[in-house]
Amino acid sequence: MDKNIAASFAAAAMLAAAQPAGAVDGVSFEIGTGDATDMARAGVQWKWKSRWFDTGNWHLGGYWELSAGYWKGNGSAGGNTSLVDLGLTPVFRLQQTSLSSVSPYLEAAIGFHYLSRKRIHSGKSFGTNFNFGDHIGAGIRFGDRGRYDLGVRVQHLSNGGIKDPNPGIEFAQLRFQVHFD
Repeated sequence: MDKNIAASFAAAAMLAAAQPAGAVDGVSFEIGTGDATDMARAGVQWKWKSRWFDTGNWHLGGYWELSAGYWKGNGSAGGNTSLVDLGLTPVFRLQQTSLSSVSPYLEAAIGFHYLSRKRIHSGKSFGTNFNFGDHIGAGIRFGDRGRYDLGVRVQHLSNGGIKDPNPGIEFAQLRFQVHFD
C-alpha cells in the first residue's frame, strides 16, 4: 500500500477516535481500484431516524456519509499523479431490523464529491472538480448487535455532463465499517 494511502487511513482513524461519544454513529474505511487508479477512503456516518417499508424483519433506512479519500493514478510514465476526494452522500440501505449473528444488506446512493485536481493520470482528466458519485453495494453486518460491517461497492464518479470532458471513473471497493450504536 502506498505511504500516502496509509497516512490517509491513519489520519482518518485519529479523527474518528477524537469524536465525542454520540457525535457520529460509525466510521468506515475502504480501498478500491479502477481505471488505472487506486483509492483509499475513510468516512463517518450519521444514521437517519426514518424507516420506510418496515414490514417483517426488513426495512429501508439509511445514513449520511461524510468521507475523505486519496487517489493514486497509475497511468503511463510522466502521467502519475494523486488527488484528494471529499464527499457527502446520502445512502439508502435495505437491511434486517433485528440483527442476527450475520445480517445481509443492500445499499444504493448518489452523492457529491469535490476532487482536489481535475487530472488523475495521463489518460484521465475531468472537466470539473465537482462530481457526482453513485454506488451500489452489498454486505453483511456481524458481531454483537451488528457492530461490524463488511461490504463491497461498485462506484461511478462523473460530473453528470456539466462540462467536457466527462470521462467518469469506476471503482470496485472493499469496505469495513464499525457502528457505535
